Order: sequence, then C-alpha cells, then structure tokens
Amino acid sequence: MPRTPEENDRIRQASKEKIRATAMELFMKQGYYATSISDIAKKAGISKGLLYNYYKGKEELLSEMVEARIREVVEVMEEAFTLNTPREQLEHIVNGAIENILKKPEVHRFYLHLQTQPKADEELIKYSHLIIEANARQFEFQCKIFESMGEKEPRKRSLYFSSVLQGIMLMISTYQQGFPVEEIKNQIIREFCNKSTV
Repeated sequence: MPRTPEENDRIRQASKEKIRATAMELFMKQGYYATSISDIAKKAGISKGLLYNYYKGKEELLSEMVEARIREVVEVMEEAFTLNTPREQLEHIVNGAIENILKKPEVHRFYLHLQTQPKADEELIKYSHLIIEANARQFEFQCKIFESMGEKEPRKRSLYFSSVLQGIMLMISTYQQGFPVEEIKNQIIREFCNKSTV
C-alpha cells in the first residue's frame, strides 16, 4: 500500500532532522569548512544524492540549523509573554535557557562560536548576524519586563541579567561536571525575579 502524503512528510522531516544533527556533530568536531557534504552523508548513513535531495549544499544546511535555533529563542520569548507576571516571565526565560543548555551543551558552544566569526568570513558572518539580531530582540523583551517591574534603569538591569545568564550558560556548557546548576539557577531567580518594585 502506498504511503500517504502525511507519512511521506514525516519521513522527510525525520531524515532532515537526522542530517542536521549529524552536520552539527561534524561541524563541532572538525569545523564547518573542514566538513564536506560527503562526510555528512557517510556519517548519517545515507547517500550523497539523497542528502542533495533535501539540501542544495552545506550552507543551506547551516542556514536551516540557524533558523531552527532562532525559532527556539523566539518560542521561549513567546511562551514567557503569555505568563501573567514579570517574575514568572523572567523565571521562564531562566529555566528555558538552562534546560536547553543542559540537554545540548555542545550546541550552545557551536552557536557561541558562530557568533564570534571574524568579519572577513563572508560566508559565516551573515549567520552570526542573524543570531546576534535574535539575541537583541530577546534583550529588548527583557527590558520591557524590567520596566514593568518598576526598575529605574531597565536597560542596565536587563544587560546585567543577560550577562549573568549568558555566563551561567557558558559555564554549564563548558564545565558541566561539578557545576552546581540548581543552586546557581535558584540564585539568579532569587536575585532577579523576587522583586516587584525597586
């Protein structure tokens, strides 16, 4: 019996996810430029022709990976926006960020590396800019949260919050063994989420 269009779409999406996961693993292990389409196809256990059926090349694959990452950030922001109080919104951002890093610490390191590409790298710098722009939108959203909490200088408070949270994320992704995740998470929540006014 032939497959339904829904089944074909599910198989296609599963194949694309496998290819993206394999590409991510190889990009992190040997670098973007040192990884070939042949490497990705071989590691994913598919033919090069099938891979080209899904992606025109390595850059299109990277583009889709970056778009997926940006969607993750946007989803956390949108979910936070639906919550009733600024405290709940900030707590959701903290929990979402830390849970994401705990699940995929190497992915965070990859995107952090991508954000710090030299300007002369014309192929990768555009993806760096996309991630930086998504982070800037997140920062603006946080500014509004701190403003609604009655902070006198919401932009400075948001900058401090982002710096602390990004530092924690970096520490978890780099030194996960022995890092007191729950204690540090509770500390950032206490410091930033427990005030209604300043």
